[in-house]
Amino acid sequence: MESWKEKLLAGASLLTSASTLVCCAMPALFVTLGAGATLAGLVTAVPQLVWFTEQKRWVFAIAALLLAAGGWMQWKARLAPCPVEPGAARACRRLRRLGLVIYAISLGLYATGFFFAFVARYLMQ
Repeated sequence: MESWKEKLLAGASLLTSASTLVCCAMPALFVTLGAGATLAGLVTAVPQLVWFTEQKRWVFAIAALLLAAGGWMQWKARLAPCPVEPGAARACRRLRRLGLVIYAISLGLYATGFFFAFVARYLMQ
């Protein structure tokens, strides 16, 4: 079974990888779709969003560390035994698959944010 530390780490890695979208991918998407005014209104309503953009190196570094730690925990738990009871064993396998799906989504969010934050501007030159 997952401990509270593993659950906290999984939630933190998902949150930080999603924050990479807030800092970099979402503004690029809005501007690409011609919704620059929407982005300006959003930043006016929530000016804290600018902090993510200003601190994007730290945001991405922390997100990478948490994703690496989450991946290590997933790898470590891959061979852990599930309970013998059939219902509990099914739940254990289902939660492991769900954990892998959430981890994969986190990696995808991180990769998308990383692309827009660091790679896309070099491709546009």
